[in-house]
Amino acid sequence: MKQFLVLGCGRFGSSIAKTLYELGHDVMVIDKDSEKIKNISQHVTHVIEGDAKDEKIIRSLGVSNFDIIVVTMALNIQSSILTSILLRELGAEYIIAKAQNELHAKVLYKIGVDRVVFPEKDMGAKVARNIISPNIVDHINLSSDYSIVEISPLKQWFGKSLIELNLRRKYEINVIAVKQGDDINISPRADYVVSKGDILVVISHNSNSKKLMKLVNK
Repeated sequence: MKQFLVLGCGRFGSSIAKTLYELGHDVMVIDKDSEKIKNISQHVTHVIEGDAKDEKIIRSLGVSNFDIIVVTMALNIQSSILTSILLRELGAEYIIAKAQNELHAKVLYKIGVDRVVFPEKDMGAKVARNIISPNIVDHINLSSDYSIVEISPLKQWFGKSLIELNLRRKYEINVIAVKQGDDINISPRADYVVSKGDILVVISHNSNSKKLMKLVNK
């Protein structure tokens, strides 16, 4: 279980926070909007009602104790940058920040932010899953029951055929395609041998999401 701090509880921040919590992690959220804090309080581990841009509050949190900190206030570019600088100075281990545009992103990287995301390109839940499981390349909800997920194979899968891996029985996922660069192999044969660089496109029941996360994090 990892420790997360999410600064800001807008639509993007709350989506990330809720998803991380649902995946079994410890999540603290800070926002000055009492209504937003009230709404998310049952969906995360800890909440603090206060200005996420307030230096005194940030200094009081012990930011070096968190595995990952997510800065979501992109609309106020100055605050986003200053907060990120402060977090780095206080010893934050890994900082993810939301950017408003490409220039904002370049500045964030220059000051030491580890990863920058764009709200118009990255849904909060999708970003949260990728934070936890970088082997998950993409995640698309088909319905309330099923999702299509693109995953990078584990190293121990290389050189083994799909029938040897037996992913359906072991992990309750069905491989429906394999991407190899610009090529895609639809409905690969059971004797298809997985190799480095492959992306497996699988379909999985949503109730299996935690099991899938644990699998790709091995």
